[in-house]
Amino acid sequence: MLNVIWLFLIVSAVIYGGARGQVNEVTAAAMASGRSAVDLVLGLTGVLCLWMGLMKIAEKSGLVHLIARALAPLTARLFPEIPRDHPVLGAIVLNVSANLLGLGNAATPFGLKAMAGLSELAEDKAVASKSMITFMALVTQSVTLVPASLIALRLASGAANPMDIVGPSVFASLCGTAATLMANSAMARRHARRRK
Repeated sequence: MLNVIWLFLIVSAVIYGGARGQVNEVTAAAMASGRSAVDLVLGLTGVLCLWMGLMKIAEKSGLVHLIARALAPLTARLFPEIPRDHPVLGAIVLNVSANLLGLGNAATPFGLKAMAGLSELAEDKAVASKSMITFMALVTQSVTLVPASLIALRLASGAANPMDIVGPSVFASLCGTAATLMANSAMARRHARRRK
């Protein structure tokens, strides 16, 4: 569907530019946009490589295991079905940590690993378990303390003060995460009542 939308936008721009006699301007804008997209991607790549490398070091050094232990009371409440020392908790912690740093792209591999581990623990493989649903709710709207990707985007776009979004970003993500987890808990209780 997204391909259809992009095709529609491109064809519409070319037709509109042709109808107004501005085909040269449309072509020049397309080339300039391509150049700025490559510059933006290269700027983001450096930031993402740095943070992903730091996350890998944290994983290999055992820091993730220590963080998982420190977060054990919280993860035990959010994921009561998962055994305390199960490796999937490490993947969940890595995913949450990457999201805390605003690195959604870096969080994706850890999220996939965590979801695969949760799938193995599920009793019914054809249906999403309560832990899988809670993890998806947590990942979809997670707390972001350092919106690194947004800061990198603003820096690459030439913002005068790329860090001025940190406060509003933290507040918005805290509110969103609280609302998401409360809704998830309410739906889980409602589902449990229906099954009785």
